[in-house]
Amino acid sequence: MFGSRALFCGRIFNHSLFPKRSGKFRANFSTKRVGTHNGTFHCDETLACFMLRLSNRFSGAQIVRTRDHQVLEKLDAALDVGGVYDPESERYDHHQKGFTQVFGHGFNTKLSTAGLIYKHYGLEIIAKELGLDQRHPDVQRLFLAVYKNFIEAVDAIDNGIHQYDTEQPPRYVNNTSLAHRIGRLNLDWIEPDQSSNKEDEAFHRAMELAGSEFLECVHFHAKSWLPARSIVMECLAERHDIDSSGEIMKLSKQCPWKLHIFELEEEMKIDPPIKYVLYQDDRSENWRIQAVSVSPDKFESRKALPFSWRGLEREKLSEESSIPGCVFVHMSGFIGANRSYEGALAMARASLIA
Repeated sequence: MFGSRALFCGRIFNHSLFPKRSGKFRANFSTKRVGTHNGTFHCDETLACFMLRLSNRFSGAQIVRTRDHQVLEKLDAALDVGGVYDPESERYDHHQKGFTQVFGHGFNTKLSTAGLIYKHYGLEIIAKELGLDQRHPDVQRLFLAVYKNFIEAVDAIDNGIHQYDTEQPPRYVNNTSLAHRIGRLNLDWIEPDQSSNKEDEAFHRAMELAGSEFLECVHFHAKSWLPARSIVMECLAERHDIDSSGEIMKLSKQCPWKLHIFELEEEMKIDPPIKYVLYQDDRSENWRIQAVSVSPDKFESRKALPFSWRGLEREKLSEESSIPGCVFVHMSGFIGANRSYEGALAMARASLIA
């Protein structure tokens, strides 16, 4: 039914992933065995296998690549194969008729195997990576953030869900996603060695790639995203101290504020929304004024800096704006600078009423 390669069921491997990162991976074989299909692999099952091996129950588990149902029945878990979703028996397939599982928490994208494993093991994995209890608010917050910013795209791509509701052709080709890079690790048809051993080696490389980017995402959100969120939240709360309009925010410390401002505005019920963010450039010590975009994925600003200022610099800009210390305003009007905080604030206030 599946061909000789698909029925092959003897390929078991237990590579030590990232041995320098943790001492949890040992040379001896784990008693747990996790199955996934052989043949062409995709991002969702490679990532799912990696994540499951980070859990306590399946730490360092052996991976068995097969479609033989008799072999799958004897394994401790089966991912992306078998036609069954049953967490109690550790069966995580999403291809069967009637499967409609989503992550929840406001997310409605149909899950792939990666999403299923993350839904059931993500809290444990993130808690271990952060060294915190699963009930800690930071763990809960990162659990949702990592799904939104990493896992959901894997789910959507594997299930053929378009990112935009449009029939227009894309303006450019993007083959740089994780799913594309994982796909390119499959054996090329011109490879002289198409053996199962060679295929499993490619799967292992794909699992390492997917896993490394997953952990990078988790660590970024723990070390950078969370602290920045706290800073932006505090600055939003103090916005009326900057200007009575409440539409200008001053960053107390330069950080990636764009990752948070939209969610926090909604969470904190901020109305009217922020139009400009002021922050000091660490390198030049100038103060930047940046217009907030209409949404995270748009270049258009909620209120761009005045048209008459755009493309001007220094004395010409100061003369045009009647504000001393101006440095520049970008041609698109999304950002500008002044030598002082007071000057940047004056530019923001003038822009609000322009």
